[in-house]
Amino acid sequence: MTEVSLNSAVDRVASEARPAALARWLWAVALLVIVVVGVGGITRLTESGLSITEWRPVSGVIPPLTEAGWIAEFEKYKKIPEYREINLGMTLAGFKAIFFWEWLHRILGRLVGMALILPLIWYAWRRAIPAGYAWRLLALAALVGLQGAIGWWMVASGLEYRIDVSHFRLATHLLTALFLLAGLVWTARDLGALARDPSARPARLTGPAMGIVAILFVQLLLGAWVAGLNAGYVANSWPLMNDNFVPEGIDWSGGAWLALTNDPFLIHFLHRWWSWIAAAVLLLLARILSRRGARVEARLLVAVVAAQMILGIWTVISGVSMWIAVLHQVTGAILVAIAAASLHRLGGRAP
Repeated sequence: MTEVSLNSAVDRVASEARPAALARWLWAVALLVIVVVGVGGITRLTESGLSITEWRPVSGVIPPLTEAGWIAEFEKYKKIPEYREINLGMTLAGFKAIFFWEWLHRILGRLVGMALILPLIWYAWRRAIPAGYAWRLLALAALVGLQGAIGWWMVASGLEYRIDVSHFRLATHLLTALFLLAGLVWTARDLGALARDPSARPARLTGPAMGIVAILFVQLLLGAWVAGLNAGYVANSWPLMNDNFVPEGIDWSGGAWLALTNDPFLIHFLHRWWSWIAAAVLLLLARILSRRGARVEARLLVAVVAAQMILGIWTVISGVSMWIAVLHQVTGAILVAIAAASLHRLGGRAP
């Protein structure tokens, strides 16, 4: 192939690329992920997560359609520790209520997978994916599949010996979803920049940005552990915890590491006060962005950080009201998306 014909082929492929359309698609999927995170919060707070005791990726799409089918599912639930120790005597109507949220959560998870994989196949067939982005889009699609497997791994931890799921596995499940969300936002912004300027290069994660990510990761991990251990219920006052700054009741008998990773009082305490460190670095990021002319990202970041702090305090003093707690979790996901967009702006590179 001559140099002229090779250049012509490259130009033809580049002309077929549709980065703006791909960016809009990824933003839509990111919004769907936030919805799934919200429904996951409802599933957790209604203690619905163990109501479906089998992983059936295909046949599980359809819920029981007959009374006999519902009774069969209920009988499976009766065999696990959660029913015997927590919900003994639950009615079939009560079971249907918790089954709904777990079923909806799983359906939405499958929908995220379809929303990524089917358009990806279409765009690949139409040669609409810009050079260098196919691998990244495939990785995001694979991450959805991994997330489904992690979800079942999490549920399986509560089917034999526990009355709830492992908080470590719950954290893995939630943080993987938030990592997917950040990846969708970052890639969408890269594609948006490419649509505006064909010579634009992908943004990079700078050293300071990695520090911000690490601080935010710790806060998200602590939040997931608070959720998994029901640690939000150990105190309903703020700023003190049951009239103490450092709460009484922390069990140090197993050593500091065991307390740090398993004690609900200590984890609740750390989640409360690490949030101020996370907020400080995000507000510093907003200040830097504002100075660089990225005022939209800066204002959004400030607004969502403030909302998340208020919702966190409100969740505590409300005694973990379900809808306030769910809003806190959803706002946390939105914060991850805005932080990813902000860090992308910080790491943008000139062509």
